[in-house]
Amino acid sequence: MSPDAPTPDIRVISPSATSDEVAAVTVVVTQALAELADELGAEAGPGVSAWQRSQRQLRTPLAPGPGAWRSFSA
Repeated sequence: MSPDAPTPDIRVISPSATSDEVAAVTVVVTQALAELADELGAEAGPGVSAWQRSQRQLRTPLAPGPGAWRSFSA
């Protein structure tokens, strides 16, 4: 771990845990979280922006032409 990396907040509530056991659990949990963060970061691509999502089709496109508006009259 680099000295700039934040330390995880892990609380051990077992009174019989040794310092070696606490260190081992801390390393395993920290590595698992780092791997998960790397996987999630790798999967996240450019994605679709909120603007592009709002531009979805709300209805079928209009078909202009002769008689296209006849069913629209009352």
